[in-house]
Amino acid sequence: MPVVSRRITLSGIKPVAEIDYRYEWVYLYGAVEPLTGERFFFQLSHLTAECFQIFLNQFRSAFPESLNVLVLDNGRFHQAKSLEIPENVVLLFLPPYSPELSPIERLWQDIKAKLFSQSYQTLEDMQARVSEILHNYCDATIAKLTGFSLFINAANAI
Repeated sequence: MPVVSRRITLSGIKPVAEIDYRYEWVYLYGAVEPLTGERFFFQLSHLTAECFQIFLNQFRSAFPESLNVLVLDNGRFHQAKSLEIPENVVLLFLPPYSPELSPIERLWQDIKAKLFSQSYQTLEDMQARVSEILHNYCDATIAKLTGFSLFINAANAI
C-alpha cells in the first residue's frame, strides 16, 4: 500500500506523485516475552483461522516445555470455533478496541517504521527486509519495546 507523507512544495502548490495501487501481502504472526525479549515470528499468506492454527502449532513446537499466555485482540480468526488450542497455550483476550494494551503493538510500529522507509519491487524483497529487521533485534530491545510495567508487575507477582 502506498504510504502517505508530507512533502515540501511552494505555498499553495500540492505535491503530485504517481501512486501504484498494486496489492500483495504477507502477514507476520508473532509472540514476544516482555520480560526476556524472547520471541517467535512466522510469516503466512493470509490472516485466517487456518493460518492462525498453523502459527499456534509452530509456536507449541517451539516452546513445548512451558505454559505460554498469548495476549490477543478480538480478531475473528483468534476466536474461531475450529481452532484447536494447544495444551501449553492459554489465549488471553484484550478488551475491544484497545490495541495499546497489547505488548507487541509497539514492536509492530517499530517494524513498520523501519520497513516503510523504502519501497520494494517484489513481495519477496519486502519479506527479506522483514526477516533482516527481525534478525537485527536483540533481546534487550524487544524487552524494552514490549515490557509494559503492567505485564512486568503481573509476571513478577506469579
